[in-house]
Amino acid sequence: MSFSARTAATQLSSSRMPAQNNNRQKGNVRCQATPLRFAKYQGLGNDFILIDNRHQASPVLTPEQAARMCDRNFGIGGDGVIFALPPVGDTDLTMRIYNSDGSEPEMCGNGIRCLARFVADIDTAADSTQYKIHTLAGLIQPAMRPDGQVRVDMGEPILSAAQVPTTLQSTRAEDGAVIAQKLDVAGKTWLMTCVSMGNPHAVTYTADEVPIDLDSLDLSTIGPLFENNAAFPAKTNTEFVQILSPSHVRMIVWERGAGRTLACGTGACATVVAGVLEGKVERTCRVDLPGGPLLIEWNEQDNRIYMTGPAERVFGGDLAGSYLE
Repeated sequence: MSFSARTAATQLSSSRMPAQNNNRQKGNVRCQATPLRFAKYQGLGNDFILIDNRHQASPVLTPEQAARMCDRNFGIGGDGVIFALPPVGDTDLTMRIYNSDGSEPEMCGNGIRCLARFVADIDTAADSTQYKIHTLAGLIQPAMRPDGQVRVDMGEPILSAAQVPTTLQSTRAEDGAVIAQKLDVAGKTWLMTCVSMGNPHAVTYTADEVPIDLDSLDLSTIGPLFENNAAFPAKTNTEFVQILSPSHVRMIVWERGAGRTLACGTGACATVVAGVLEGKVERTCRVDLPGGPLLIEWNEQDNRIYMTGPAERVFGGDLAGSYLE
């Protein structure tokens, strides 16, 4: 692995933070007098820096410091930094995440699988295989499976335009859903279905009345045009989808605050919800992302979304204290 000259990284058998009283503190943010212990995890190539932050209720890093750590040339590299924080109410722990640009999303589907794996790896004495995790998007419940996959109860999708949020006109009166609504971007008319999984998603299967061909899509050009479109007041994650069969789709994503990534768990969930609402896919569907497949189920009985996919540790280390000063 390659690091900045100011970065000291060593393989670790544990990923716990050093004791809090060994560090200088400025407010709630850690001043890096001692090395910062971290672990790197990935879920389908969506990679994160994980920090055990359960000794205090606020992240030990500022958004700016997290963005610097995510730099792939001058830092560790990652799509975001995830903090395991103390529990809130009847939960096991709290998740906070800073994107690679320093912004803070409500939740991350691939990230929460990585967080569950991280906690299971460092709490080796615990006998738990299931967690209740408090997030800014609400309660999320991942469970470790014997085959190494992580199955996550992602909760119910939010369809109301005002709650997604989007200014696109609702197409369904009973719940305010926006389904296959027209949006003009980059000289084309796209049919957008909007879904919140605690974070906003705009999903499209069709452009200019033609099914999308992902191989001809210039994601780096059009992705930011959707993310920053006035129709999405909180910005948006955007999923472009190609149907292979009613139970199998391909999807690429432009993530809010992170750009092109290899996978997006909440985006895969939103993709299946949108496909069902448009009558294009089944409620249980494989979603192929550039980093690999996720299995998504939108359960008709309880209206909840279940996501199953991998999460694995890549390496761990200590980041030199001077690096973030």
